[in-house]
Order: sequence, then structure tokens, then C-alpha cells
Amino acid sequence: MVLTLFLSVIIIYFLVLLGVAYYTSRNANNETFFIGNKSSHWALVAFGMIGTSLSGVTFVSVPGTVELAKFSYFQVVIGYFLGYFVVAFVLLPLYYKLQLTSIYNYLGQRFGIASYKTGALFFIISRTLGATLRLYLVINVLQLFVLDKLNVPFEVTTLIILILILLYTFKGGVKTIVWTDTLQTFFMLLALVVCVFYIMGDLNLSLSETIAKLDASGHMQIFNWNFDDKKFFLKQIIGGAFITIAMTGLDQEMMQKNISVKTLGGAQKNMVLFSSVMVLVNFLFLLLGGVLYLFAESKGLTVKGDDLFPTIALSHLPVAISLIFIIGLISALFPSADGAITALTSSFCIDIMGFQRKKNWTEAMQSRTRKTVHLTFAVLFLVMVYYFKILNNKSIISILLDVAGYTYGPLLGLFAFGILTKHRIKDEYAPIVCLVAPTLCYFFQNNVPAYFGWNYQIGIELLLINGALTFLGLWFIKKRELK
Repeated sequence: MVLTLFLSVIIIYFLVLLGVAYYTSRNANNETFFIGNKSSHWALVAFGMIGTSLSGVTFVSVPGTVELAKFSYFQVVIGYFLGYFVVAFVLLPLYYKLQLTSIYNYLGQRFGIASYKTGALFFIISRTLGATLRLYLVINVLQLFVLDKLNVPFEVTTLIILILILLYTFKGGVKTIVWTDTLQTFFMLLALVVCVFYIMGDLNLSLSETIAKLDASGHMQIFNWNFDDKKFFLKQIIGGAFITIAMTGLDQEMMQKNISVKTLGGAQKNMVLFSSVMVLVNFLFLLLGGVLYLFAESKGLTVKGDDLFPTIALSHLPVAISLIFIIGLISALFPSADGAITALTSSFCIDIMGFQRKKNWTEAMQSRTRKTVHLTFAVLFLVMVYYFKILNNKSIISILLDVAGYTYGPLLGLFAFGILTKHRIKDEYAPIVCLVAPTLCYFFQNNVPAYFGWNYQIGIELLLINGALTFLGLWFIKKRELK
């Protein structure tokens, strides 16, 4: 009976999303799909980006890290906050000044076509891997705790979810995503707040008493002072800042929503508001992890990690709270995929196929091609999620961080060289530099510390090292300065 109720709620949720898509995609064209006709309200974009940035990884995994890692993740959050200001006041003015639809067109204008295509391809690879990993994580949780018990196969679940994502993004694109992400962010945050305060009530603890109890047990420790450790505070803060610069400011999915705002001032207000709210929301997720730890300890539960939140929410809380958790989980699932497929379609059509350079293509021809590309990426997502299911690796967060470090590093190096120097480069060698840099990083990360007997562990700073190596490689292929 309860499982049937869960399934009914999921279906109703999907119908609401389809209703929003129908309303927002009326009279849609290619400009609507790519940049929302430059008519998105900055406050909606700011709120919706919270859900996109958090995704299912934060919703499921961050609370599960508190028992072992304490509040050390907040070091990264501090870095995120600093990085958002670089995006707002360095990158966004550049994108608006050049009136970009795809942010990678900057590399074409600054260096040449090879750099432009290389940047776009690295984004496509990175976003495809990252989005499908996030999608797999949340579908797997939903499957294990609900749909397996209803005898719905994992493959069928994934197929249905991707079909639904296609249905509500196929026509409206960014314009639809801005509204659906806003709705989904609301439900995700509702689930977060309700679960935190219900569990505190169940434990007969006020907010101040909860914080005092976690502090006394050492679980609220934020800063790590061990230089050799992956979680050393300077690594985490600096790494977090550069992750934001790369994975938000140099990411077509995230910037596609920002540049859909009519003015630069509106987009900057969006980013400042978004960054401030993100600090609070991430603290709440860590607080949730602490509350879950106290609850598990009081009930004698041994469940840990990614299974902690779903197990307690679905097996040890009232049905009403479990329903809210399911809605929050689904709301964390969709922003991981809908915006990614839309941004990948946009990047492939504009950057790789060159829509803006095909002056002889009619709107109808571009629309047909765009829809074919959109469908192709959905099929690719389906195949990748199936592959991760076969692989069945439990360390999703570590894989995601490695993917980001290896694939966003060259983007960071390309944009940094373009902004910080006045040099041109031998454009045809840019792809080689962008392949050599992550290759060197892989060798260094996996061989050099062990070979020299170092205790130093490369963690979140992999992105920065990769970007620096790319920057150095571009310096070696530089030409004359720009006038």
C-alpha cells in the first residue's frame, strides 16, 4: 500500500513537470531552446541553479560523510562562495560583452577554431560523464528502496525517466528548464528542512541543543590542519574556488541559464544571491548529516555513507516524511539530467555543428537537427547509466571529482590564458596541449607520490594542477602579443 502511494506521488510529480513544460514551451523556437529568448528573470535563475548545483550527490552523499569527515566539506563550500564572485565579476561581463550563446565561442574569437572546438569537446565529455554518474546515483537509490520492491527493473526505470526528461525539455529547452529547476529546487529544500526539524523533534532536541551536542562529539569540526591530507583546509578552499570557476563559470549548462537573463546586472544579482543561499543550504545538509548520525546512534543503527539518509527516511520515519523524502530525491534527480541534456544539445549544435555559421539553414532545418541531437544525447545517457549499473562502483563522489579534475582542467587553462595574457597561440597545437596536461596529471597522481615515498595525497587540487599545466603548455606555443 505504502509503495503504491510512493509510485502515485512520483507519477503526479511527473505530470506537474509536463504541465510546466507545456505552458513554457508555447511558441518556442531555437532561440527559446538555447538562451530562453533572453527573458529569464534573474531571481528564478538564481533559485533554480541551487538544485542544479546540488544534485543528487549532495542530497544523498553529503549527509553520509559527516560521521567520518565531520563538517570538513564546509571548507569546500567556503571555496565555492569565493569562486562565485570570480564568475559574477570576471566571466559574466566577458560573456555579455561578446553576446555569446555558447561560452566556448570566446575561445574561437580569442585563439581560433581548434581551441574553440577543443573547449567544447572537453565540456561535452565532462558533462556527459558527470551528469550520467549523478543520474545513476539517484536512480539507484530510488530503485533499491522503492522500485525493486514493486518489481520494476532498473532498466525500465531509467528508460521511463529519460523519456520524461525528453518530453519536457524537447521543445522549450532553457526556458522550460529555468521554471522546472525552480520547482524542483523548492521540493528539494522542503525535504531537507522537514527532515532536519522532524528528526530533531524526534530526538527532543532544539537547534541549539543539536549543534551543542554535535560540537561536543567533535562532529562539527570544519578545518583540517594536516598538510599531507586530501582535506587540508587550504587545498579544500582553493580547490573549491576553482571548482566553482570551472564547473559553473566555464560550464555551458550553468552559464546557459545565466546568459538567458536580459541584462548583465540581473545575471550578477542572480550569482550573488545564489552564492549566499548555497552556503546556507550546504550547511543545512551537513547539519542533516549530524542529525542523522545522532538518530542512528540513538536507535542502534549501523547503516553508514550513502545509505544513511535513504534508510532512515524510508524505514524509520512516518510515511508522510518518507513521501517528502521521495519528492526531494526525485527533485534532486532531474536537475542532474534535464539541464545537462539541454546544454549538451546546445553546445553540440552551436560549437561542433556551427549553427550560427550556417546562414543558408532555415529555422525549420535547425530545429529538426536540434531535436535529433537532443534525442541522441538522451540515448547516450541511457547507455551510460546502464554501464555504471554494470560497473557498480560505490565511490561515485571520488569518480565525479576525478572526472572534473581531468576534464575541466584544460578549460580552466584555456580561459585563464585568454583572460590573463595578451598572447595569441599556435591554435592547431591547442588540442595536443589539452590532451598532454591531463595525461601528465594522471601519471603524477598515480605514480610520483608512491615512487618518491611521499605521504602527500592529491585531492581536490587536481583541477588546479591540470589547469596550470595547460596554461604552461599554451605558453610554450604562444605567438605575438595582441595589439
